[in-house]
Amino acid sequence: MNATEARNALYALVKRAEEDGRTTLIYKGQKRQDRVLLAPLDLLPAARKTEVLPSHVLSAAQKDFGDLVARAAQGQPQVLLRNTTPVAVLLPADAVSTTHSSDPATDAAPAGGAVNSPRNPERDSAPRRLATLGDAIGAVLTSGQAAGPLFGLSGLDAATGGLPSGRLTLVAAAPNVGGSLLGLAAARQTALVDGRKVLYAASGPNRADIMRRILAAETGGDYPRLKQGRLTTREQQVAQQLVQAPLLIDDGSDLTAEAIAETAPHVKDLALVVVDRLQAARSARLPLSGERLPDASQVLASLARTLHVPVLAIIDSDDPALLSLLDADVLVTLAPTEDPAKVQVTVAERDFGAIGSAYLQPDLLHARFLDAGAATVSRAGVEGSPQGLGSAVEQELAEAALPCTSGAQQGLPASVTHVLAALRTALTNGDPEALAELGPSLAEAAAAPPRLPDTAEGRRLAAALHAYGTAASAGTSGQPDAAAVQPTADRGQVPDVDEEDDGDGLVPGDEEDEPEGAVFPALRILKDAVARSKMHPIPVIRTEERDSGPWPLISEDMDGEPRWVHPDVTLTRVPHIKANGKRVRRDQLGVPDSFGKGVLCLIDRNGSYPSACSAVPLAPNKLLHTGPLDAFDKTQAGIYLIDIPQWNRTDMPHPLGRLIERPDEQGRVWVTTPHIKQLEKLVREGHLATAPTIHDSWTGKANESLFKPFYEATRKARTELVQAGGDPYKAYKTRLSIALRLLWPKRAEQRSPFWRPDWRLSMVAEASVRHWSVAFRAVQDGHTLIALRNVDAAVFWTPDGTPPATYRIGTGFGEVKAKFIQPGEIIPEGDD
Repeated sequence: MNATEARNALYALVKRAEEDGRTTLIYKGQKRQDRVLLAPLDLLPAARKTEVLPSHVLSAAQKDFGDLVARAAQGQPQVLLRNTTPVAVLLPADAVSTTHSSDPATDAAPAGGAVNSPRNPERDSAPRRLATLGDAIGAVLTSGQAAGPLFGLSGLDAATGGLPSGRLTLVAAAPNVGGSLLGLAAARQTALVDGRKVLYAASGPNRADIMRRILAAETGGDYPRLKQGRLTTREQQVAQQLVQAPLLIDDGSDLTAEAIAETAPHVKDLALVVVDRLQAARSARLPLSGERLPDASQVLASLARTLHVPVLAIIDSDDPALLSLLDADVLVTLAPTEDPAKVQVTVAERDFGAIGSAYLQPDLLHARFLDAGAATVSRAGVEGSPQGLGSAVEQELAEAALPCTSGAQQGLPASVTHVLAALRTALTNGDPEALAELGPSLAEAAAAPPRLPDTAEGRRLAAALHAYGTAASAGTSGQPDAAAVQPTADRGQVPDVDEEDDGDGLVPGDEEDEPEGAVFPALRILKDAVARSKMHPIPVIRTEERDSGPWPLISEDMDGEPRWVHPDVTLTRVPHIKANGKRVRRDQLGVPDSFGKGVLCLIDRNGSYPSACSAVPLAPNKLLHTGPLDAFDKTQAGIYLIDIPQWNRTDMPHPLGRLIERPDEQGRVWVTTPHIKQLEKLVREGHLATAPTIHDSWTGKANESLFKPFYEATRKARTELVQAGGDPYKAYKTRLSIALRLLWPKRAEQRSPFWRPDWRLSMVAEASVRHWSVAFRAVQDGHTLIALRNVDAAVFWTPDGTPPATYRIGTGFGEVKAKFIQPGEIIPEGDD
């Protein structure tokens, strides 16, 4: 083989020498005067010591291959390296031929017990080398532990044993489950923690997306906010620290498997290749998609074997038929569980099937997974950890420490990390003896807690350590006050109320019409309003249609209700006992001195939902797939897939509210028509730079008056009943709530006269938009908004007795009640 051919096939020739013990004759020059052998290291044992002979990484050797051949031919052996490991050597061909006998008897049993197959005189290569079992055992025993790169998630790392070198590992997950985040986890662990070089081939996300996801995962910052370019000081500092990280990103256009295979050999000391992602659906702009995936997987598998590095590829599908066509050595499958806070991961090898399993906790707001432990089976044979072991304070401490013990967060002293990890293991394994032995070490860590970052995770862990220390000092760590284990403070997002959530709040029988003489027959009125429409609405989508089309895309998050606290205000959840004796938690807001003198003005909007019914833009008939749109068409209504628009103001929440907390892997969200109209208005007023791009849509002919008769009836009844109060007014509110909830009943057994989740979400979104818009006008008038939540609650910092003038005080729809409290008092809710 001439030198040019050998240069092009260098990686394959090295692999043949390394794995099969074969040599290749290479010549250079018109008269073939420079003759060398690319040979296994067995022919020159001294080549295993890189300090003895000239050594070259394969990528550099390929570049200067002609010079290396000339030097080797002149008697200077040249060692070839994969990263820092010798894998083959270039030797002068004549010297080797004179020192090795051609006698078949000599070649039959070389030293070490290996056997060479007969030489083929018609080929320019030595015979294939066959290793004995003893050779293989010796290599394993002398190589030590050789775990590949890790995910940084202890349960998953235990199930996989690390990413194997020379193998293609495929992460398979349906869209929105978070498959890409596992590729990101492995890249973060390898590059940021272990300091080893990673090639991140991005087919889908771009380098900016990857940077923001890494920053969100490393700092605990909200990914949607980072997409808007709003970084805190700490996030900017962390970003600067990551500048020198050994993570190389290829997000160029026309990224193919062949392009990745051509690039990877030129990355010196490469430890991991991540391909994010293979797309099951064909896309003209993504070569790594559709029917091209089987061929692409073969190229990636060959790349892994040639470079002897792990290749980790993500595919956005868990379809067994598709996965069976791909050339994966290891398959890691993510599947949702009944518990939305857990995803089950199953690890399978091609030759053995499933070999391990673990649970992960999705933390999509921060673009990461947290470790939720191994998928173990308790003594009773039920999946999960044993029930009853460990007090509430110990359970909370283990959960609060999870970001640190899983490797998602760094900075804890090793001794503290070790004891907290041991706590979680003891609880998971149901080991009371181990738990008891950990008591002194946990008490010591709680008595002198380490410095923790000022993040939600850091504050939670600090609170859990404090609670454990308090319980331990009182000798009650086994029976702590449940209230003591909750985080004491948080900033930013307002948590949900503590009362239990019973789904849609409906019970069997609610779907029945109210009896004659009822105070307010809300359901009958709503049914009559829909039936009278001239657009012939479809109030119920047939059961067999609900698992396809637009319906699986709709979720409660699309209401866009805000959960916001001013970034300079501290929110604390404190214990509170209601008048009926029930123990709950309520908000307490700490306002900084820089806000000046004032009090908290609590705004409570009346009848937000029925008020929104006066003009809800929705589609009374079926939603049709209208795909990407150049612009919003106000004659249509439905649901739209859009990019989250950038919002730079810190004195108001994002206009999409909690919608921004659940973006898909491309940073996009599904919204209803009220939010699209709101964004269009903000663009016209100059508060947003551009209207959002509509990537997909399901729409129908728009109507805003479908619920107007219902609105008029409820407004009239409220005017009459609110003065009377008592049981009639309570019955009115109850039946009103039931009627609107029946638009989208969650339980199959609830035989509602409606099943239109798009109607329900459009109504709630309209209420959210109105709530946000009035608060925004108050802020524009110079008022300071402290908190905004749900569709009816706002808190302003104002002079005592002075509510913002943008609100009308009264008892009617759209009007508000105002209450003033001092800083430090709890924020009452409901019937407090």
